[in-house]
Amino acid sequence: MRSIAIGGWQHETNTFATIRADYQAFVAADEWPGLHEGQEMLDVVRPVHLPIAGAIRAIEDNGFEVRPLLWCAATPCSYVLESAFERICARMLCLIEQSLPVDAVYLDLHGAMVCEHVEDGEGEFLSRLRKLVGQDLPVFVSLDLHANVTPRMVRYATLIDVYRTYPHVDMGETGYRVAELLCRHLRRPRRMYHAFEQIGFLIPLNTGCTLIEPCRSLYQALPEMVTGQVAALSFACGFHLSDIHDAGPSVLAYGYDRNQVSGTARAFARLVTESRPDFREKVWSVAEGIAEARRLHEKHGRTIVIADTQDNPGGGGAGDTIGVLEEMIRQGLGNAAIGVINDSTVAGLAHEMGAGTCLDVEIGGRAGASGQKTLPVSARVLAVGDGRFTATGPMYRGSRMEIGRTALLQVAGIKVLVGSVAVQTADQAHFRHIGIEPSEQDFVVVKSSVHFRNDYQDIASRILIVAAPGEVCADPSTLSYRNLRQGVDMIGPG
Repeated sequence: MRSIAIGGWQHETNTFATIRADYQAFVAADEWPGLHEGQEMLDVVRPVHLPIAGAIRAIEDNGFEVRPLLWCAATPCSYVLESAFERICARMLCLIEQSLPVDAVYLDLHGAMVCEHVEDGEGEFLSRLRKLVGQDLPVFVSLDLHANVTPRMVRYATLIDVYRTYPHVDMGETGYRVAELLCRHLRRPRRMYHAFEQIGFLIPLNTGCTLIEPCRSLYQALPEMVTGQVAALSFACGFHLSDIHDAGPSVLAYGYDRNQVSGTARAFARLVTESRPDFREKVWSVAEGIAEARRLHEKHGRTIVIADTQDNPGGGGAGDTIGVLEEMIRQGLGNAAIGVINDSTVAGLAHEMGAGTCLDVEIGGRAGASGQKTLPVSARVLAVGDGRFTATGPMYRGSRMEIGRTALLQVAGIKVLVGSVAVQTADQAHFRHIGIEPSEQDFVVVKSSVHFRNDYQDIASRILIVAAPGEVCADPSTLSYRNLRQGVDMIGPG
C-alpha cells in the first residue's frame, strides 16, 4: 500500500509582543491538542476541527496508508525560542526519517512562525526536510490564512494551499482539499508549475475577515478561478504583526500549464490590489465604543458583542489588559460579561476562597507587556471551574479546551470570567462552561479580533471593535517595522 507521512506544527508569531514560545508552550494543550506523536496523535486530532484531521480523512478515503509523525501548536505570542524550534524540528525530521520510504509528505503548518534565530520558521524547516528526502518527493502543505508566505516556503514545498475563511471554519476542509490533491498527484504524477505574487501592502488583522467586504467577495471568487489546468489557487492575507522581510498578503497558484497558472495568479493579485481602499473597518476607542454599545442596546434591546481586539491571545496578546473592564465599570454597564481575563493569581485565590465569598483583589496586568496596570476591584466569587470543556462553535468544534483554573467574579454588576492561561474567547463554550449564557447578557466582551464572529453573530444585534491597550496593534501604520521589504504600504483602520 502506498503511504503518506503526515504531521503538523503551528505557531503564529507576533514579533511586537512580549511573551516568547518555549518548548513547553508546544507540549501543553490549550485551545488545541498538545504535542502528540504516532498513533496517539491520530487519536487526539481526529475529532478536532484541524487541517491535519481533514487530511487524515482524505488519505484514508483514497486508500493510502497514513504514517503519523507529530502534531503540536502553541498559542500565538512573540518569537519561538531557538531551543524550542530546534528540538521540535529535529524530532519531526527524525520521525520522517524513521517513516521512510514513503510516497509523499503532508504538513499542517501555519506560515507565520518567526524564531529567535531565523525569521522564516516554516521555510527553514522545509529546507531541512528537502535535504533529508530529496527534491523529488511530493511535499504538500496547508497554511493558515494569515501566513506570511515566503519564496523559501514556495521553493521547498511541492504545493501550498491556504484556508479560505476567517474565522477559520474551513480548516478541516482545507486539509482534506490539500490531501486530496496530493493523492490525485500520486495516482497521476505530472509536472507541477507554480506562480507566486506578493501584494504591496499590509492588510490589518481585522479587515481580513471573510464575513465582510472585501474579503467576502475575494474568497468567493477564488474557487471559481480554479479551472482548466489550474489545480489550486490560494490567497493568504498575511499577518501584519510579524516584522519580517516577507510579511504581507500573497497569491499562490499551481497547475499543469505554466501560462495559465501565472496568468491566474496575476489576475487574482490584481483583484486584491484593486480592493485596497476597502480594507478598512471602524475601530472604536474604548470610551466611545462602550458608549455606542449602550446607545445601541437602548435602541435594539438585544445583545451587543464587543471585541477587545488589541488584547487578543489569538494574535499574540497576553489576554490580561483591563482597559475595557475599567471603562465598563466607569460607564456603569449592567447585565454584562467579559472574558477570558488571563490571571492565574486571581483564579487561584478564588478557588481557595470558594463560591459565595468576597475578595478585594487586583486583576489583570501581570503577564504581558511592561507598563500594563492591574485593576483593584471588590469582587464576589460566583463560581469556580477547572477550565476543561469541549468547544461547540464552528471554528473550535470538538477541541477539548484546557484553560486552567477558572473563576466567575461579580464586579460592580459585571460578570468577569478569569482563567489561568492566555486564550482567545472565540467560542461561547468559554462562558457556558462556568454557567453564563451569552445570549442572556445585554453586553458581552470577548478578547478576540475576528474568530468569535461565527459563534456570536447569531446572538448579536451589533458587533463593535474597540482598541484598548494591548500588543495586537490594529493599525499597522503605527508600528515600527525594521525588517519589512522596501515599498510595502500600510492600511490603517477605518
